[in-house]
Amino acid sequence: MPCDTHTLVHLCTPGEWAVARVDGAHRPDSLRTEGFVHLSAPPQVHLPANRLFAGRRDLLLLRLDPDRLAAPVRWERGAPGDDPALRFPHLYGPLPIKAVIAVESYLPGTDGRFAPLPGRPRLRVPGGPIAEFACQDRGLHPRPHPQFGEDT
Repeated sequence: MPCDTHTLVHLCTPGEWAVARVDGAHRPDSLRTEGFVHLSAPPQVHLPANRLFAGRRDLLLLRLDPDRLAAPVRWERGAPGDDPALRFPHLYGPLPIKAVIAVESYLPGTDGRFAPLPGRPRLRVPGGPIAEFACQDRGLHPRPHPQFGEDT
């Protein structure tokens, strides 16, 4: 998978994905209880995965095209205890399956913890720091997301 900063990701179970495929959209419990769907940028998905799903071997990683999301995405603070400068994308509406561009298994290591995704794109998060994740090991050059502009 190419390194790019256009992709967002979401974690779910195969059962949840099967329901979403029938319904045309994924509506996790958080949409009802918190008003949004938890998303992540690829370089940060291991953080909520370890907090919420450590040791689980039944997770799917949905790669999303943000341009195909109908509801607003807001970059907001994470859970208490996260770096206060860190921001996570929250989708304020259902996650349409048409926004899913790839589905992969997301497995923890032998210690039950999830590692960061391979490849290291540069990511600019509105209201937060720039997280630099170089892709040189694969000869890839990330594209800045048009909403966030070029790194300076």
